[in-house]
Amino acid sequence: MAEFYNASDKITMKVLFVDWWYSPMKELASRVGDLGTESAFEVLARAKEIESTGKKVLHLEIGEPDFPTPPHIVDAAIRALHDGYTHYVPAPGLIQTRQAVAEFYLEKRGISVDPSAVVITPGAKPIMFFTMLALCDPGDEVIYPDPGFPMYESIARLVGAKPVPIPLREHLSFRIDIDELKSLVSPKTKLVILNSPHNPTGSILTKEELKEIARLANEYDFYILSDEVYWAISYSTQKVPSMLEFDEARQKTILLDGWSKAFAMTGWRLGFGIFPSRLVEPITRLVINSVSCTSAFSQIAGIAALKGPWSAVEEMVETFATRRKVIVEGLNNIPDISCVMPDGAFYVFPNVTGTGIDSVTLQKKLLDEFGVACLSGTAFGKYGQGYLRLSYAASLQTIEEALCLIEKAVKK
Repeated sequence: MAEFYNASDKITMKVLFVDWWYSPMKELASRVGDLGTESAFEVLARAKEIESTGKKVLHLEIGEPDFPTPPHIVDAAIRALHDGYTHYVPAPGLIQTRQAVAEFYLEKRGISVDPSAVVITPGAKPIMFFTMLALCDPGDEVIYPDPGFPMYESIARLVGAKPVPIPLREHLSFRIDIDELKSLVSPKTKLVILNSPHNPTGSILTKEELKEIARLANEYDFYILSDEVYWAISYSTQKVPSMLEFDEARQKTILLDGWSKAFAMTGWRLGFGIFPSRLVEPITRLVINSVSCTSAFSQIAGIAALKGPWSAVEEMVETFATRRKVIVEGLNNIPDISCVMPDGAFYVFPNVTGTGIDSVTLQKKLLDEFGVACLSGTAFGKYGQGYLRLSYAASLQTIEEALCLIEKAVKK
C-alpha cells in the first residue's frame, strides 16, 4: 500500500492512526459511558460563559443555600486546624463526630441511633455510591423517583444494576403512588430510593406512605436508600417523617444526610450515612479503598454545626418560606404556567406545558435570550418533561427580576 502515498500522505496517515489509537473513546472503560452528569453544573458553566461577555444572568439553577456558613462553624474549623486536626482519622469518621450525629438525631428528630451505625463521608454522594456498590450486582434492579436527583440513575447504571423509574405525578403532589411502586417491585429489586423532601419538586412523603414502603421492603426483601438531606428545610410545624422512625425498617434502611443543605456547607463536602449494622464494615472498606477518610478539621466543624445554635438554620428556613411564597405566586400569575406549592427544600417545579414550548427549549431560551438560568425538568428524568426547576436559594430581588423576564419570554 505504501507506493500509493507520497511522504506527506504517509505522515498524515500516521497522525490519523495515532489519533484513532489514542482517542478517548478507546482509552475509556465502557462503564464511563453509563455515567450521567448534573445539568445544574452544565447550565452554570453556560451562564458563566454568558456573564463573561458582560451580560447579566440571574442564577436560579444551582441547588445550594445562598447563605454563608454560620460563623461558629467556621471558627470551629479554624480552631481544629490549629489544634492539629490535619491528619488521617478512622475511615468511618471520628468517634466524637459519629456520637454527635447520634445525639443530634435523637434531639432534633426523636430517632435513636447507635453511633457505630454512622459513617462519615466527604459529601453525601459517596453514600449513594457505596450503598449501590455494596448491595447491587449486575442485573439487580434499583427503583428510583423520576423526576429525581440524576445521580440515582447514573450510579445504578455504573454498578451494572438496572434503573427502574417510578413516576412522580403532579396530581399526586409529586409523591410516590404506593400501588405503582408495588407493581414495579420484582424478584430482582435490590434497592428502592426515596428522597423526602424531594429534589426537584419539594414534595414530602407522609408517615403513612413511609410505613407502607417499610412494610413492602420486608415483604419483598429489598433495601431502602432514604435520602433525607433536605429534612431540615420544610415549611410545616410538623417534623418531616423519617424512614428510621419505624423499627421494622431499621435493618432495611440506609439513611443519607449531610451538612450541606441545612448548614449552608456545600463546599465543605461533609455527609454521613446511617446503616444497618451488617453493612457498616463493608461500607467502611469501600471508604478505605476510595477516599481513605473524611478530613478531620471539617468533622470538628460538623460537630459545632450539630451542637448549635440552631437559630441560623431557622432564620434561613424563614427566609426561604418568604421567597417560596413570592416565586409560587409569581409563577401562577404568568399565563400558561402553573406551580404547586412545595412542602420542603428550596425548589419550585412549575408546569410549563401550557406555553407550547418543550422544557429544554424553554430553558435554553430563558438563559440565552433573557439571562435567566434554570433547569429543564428533563434534567431529572423523562417524566420531568413539561416542567422547569427553579431554585429560590436566591435573593428576592433576583427572584422578582427573573419572574418578569420569564413572563416576557412566555409572551414572546
